[in-house]
Amino acid sequence: MITKDIDTVAPAAPAPVADEPPRRPRKGRRAWDEAPRWQIYLPLGIYLLFTLVPFYWILLFALREPGSSSLVPWPITFEHFDKVWNERSFGTYFENSVYVGLATLVMTTIVALAGGYALARFDFKVKRVFMLALLCSQFVPGALLLVPLFQIFANLQLINSLVSVIIAETVFQLPLSIILISGFIRNVPYSLEEAAWVDGCNRFTGFRVVVLPLLRPGLIAVGSFAFVHSWNHFLFALMFLSNQEKQTIPVGLNSLMSADSVDLGALAAGGIIAAVPVVIVFAFIQKWLITGFSAGAVKG
Repeated sequence: MITKDIDTVAPAAPAPVADEPPRRPRKGRRAWDEAPRWQIYLPLGIYLLFTLVPFYWILLFALREPGSSSLVPWPITFEHFDKVWNERSFGTYFENSVYVGLATLVMTTIVALAGGYALARFDFKVKRVFMLALLCSQFVPGALLLVPLFQIFANLQLINSLVSVIIAETVFQLPLSIILISGFIRNVPYSLEEAAWVDGCNRFTGFRVVVLPLLRPGLIAVGSFAFVHSWNHFLFALMFLSNQEKQTIPVGLNSLMSADSVDLGALAAGGIIAAVPVVIVFAFIQKWLITGFSAGAVKG
């Protein structure tokens, strides 16, 4: 038997390919992550300019000496703060505003929590009509409510009482608060409540133990919005409060301006006193506020 050795020819190795030079981007075109720094810093600088200059201007008038025209508040004086706090009764205005703001926060949160849960968990015939009425009520300006509210509070003998302002602010804040809370509750799975019922909880206990802890961002968002709005609202306090000892900070700021002259230093100091609590509130609840509004604005 003759055997033939067949030589196996190995395939030739491919020729080495020369390294290609990196391609350069075309002139005049940049990737999104290679934007020039001036395109970022210029808009931010303009925004900061328009934002910080008014703050510096109000600090300048509040901290420099009376009659001074210097652009630098030196030497620094707190005479204007002492004047508005003691002579212009801003200490009393501050206490009244805190009382109205906290009471509005508590009442708005409790009522909105109950109404939002009803809209999120129950179905009834006029549910869509009720939701439409809540949305339409946001288009009604507060000035249109002054006459009927004044008549109601006069019959209830609540004129010149902080209770009237608290009720008016709560009613004005409820529609938006109920809508936000209902949207936030819809994002909580209904199966969590059902599991609590199986374990022996009733509806209220299951809501308090299971659902309420998950609503913390939404409750903080609604409560802070109600507090800030009632703190800054001018119209209701002006119309329902005639006694100076019952007035709030926005009305007190208005009293610093007269037809003949305006004390700019006192007005600037009063504006800083009015702005500090709002800035502090937003500084501490910024994270919860963004989470709460974004979660309550959509249906999960």
